[in-house]
Amino acid sequence: MRLVVTRPQADGERTAAALRARGHEVLLAPLMQIEPVVADLSGGWGGIIITSANTASAIADNPARKRLLDLPLFAVGHRSANVARQAGFTDVTSAGGDVRDLVRLIAERRADAAAPLLYLAGEDRAADLVSELVMHGIAAEMAVVYRAITAPFSPELTAALKSGQVDAVLHFSKRSAENYIAGAIQAGVAGPALGVRHICLSAQIAAPLSEAGAGRIAIAPRPDEAALLASLERVQG
Repeated sequence: MRLVVTRPQADGERTAAALRARGHEVLLAPLMQIEPVVADLSGGWGGIIITSANTASAIADNPARKRLLDLPLFAVGHRSANVARQAGFTDVTSAGGDVRDLVRLIAERRADAAAPLLYLAGEDRAADLVSELVMHGIAAEMAVVYRAITAPFSPELTAALKSGQVDAVLHFSKRSAENYIAGAIQAGVAGPALGVRHICLSAQIAAPLSEAGAGRIAIAPRPDEAALLASLERVQG
């Protein structure tokens, strides 16, 4: 299949390589760029929470990073957990799912925590994780450590859609799906952009595409890359 990956550059390259190994043609067209945000991470924390693989690189130059590496870390999924381990965190636990799974994991493991947890977050978030933890009696504070900057459609992506050279687009976040719709309108290719098949990591990510008029949408059974790629193979079959 002729596929478009709109993830930020680093994640997009990894996904594109996996797709090409499966025999697909891939156009990498990032619609977001990740930018670190300076944050004061000092304090007495009982552990770290992350919901994105972007977090580890975002705090690479933070003065508190070395001390944070010694704390237990709770990650939303396997990808973010693996990136955290590569960055030097040693006590890492993955919820292997979405934010609800993460809250459930933390509630089971940290109900008696003596110090608040530190949620290292992006500027745009799909859920109020701190409030959900408070409902379980767990103290947590959030620090924004990165932001996603919107990027326009590349000339290559616009041309590929205009000429019908795209079979499907892979969407890994609601923000990127929204950027895709806005970028398509701005580039004057909304019709062909919505007319191709869309493979989404979750129903929440698929929602703005459906609302915009996209008709051919497939949703991964689990919110991880392996499940999304499996969904793609089923669509292809």
